[in-house]
Amino acid sequence: MPDSLVRPRLNPKVRLRLDRHTGRYLLLYPEAGLDLNDTGSGILRRCTGEYTTEDIISELAAVHAGTSRSEIARDVRAFVRTLADRGLIQDAA
Repeated sequence: MPDSLVRPRLNPKVRLRLDRHTGRYLLLYPEAGLDLNDTGSGILRRCTGEYTTEDIISELAAVHAGTSRSEIARDVRAFVRTLADRGLIQDAA
């Protein structure tokens, strides 16, 4: 797998849903799910196939101005890579 997906998007079998009771996002996939924190849901809400990984990093860096861009880039790439390795996101490019 490449170090970073160009245009990440959710696998068609995966759904990102907002839990009305908790207000948190859930990543749902066959037979399992993940309860996402704000950072994870912020990344995945942008994994539509329209944004590049660099676009996602730039947007999050603008929102989290107190965190270095290099730290955000490292974390976004690691998160995307982990989910891609699990087959939950894929490259739309």
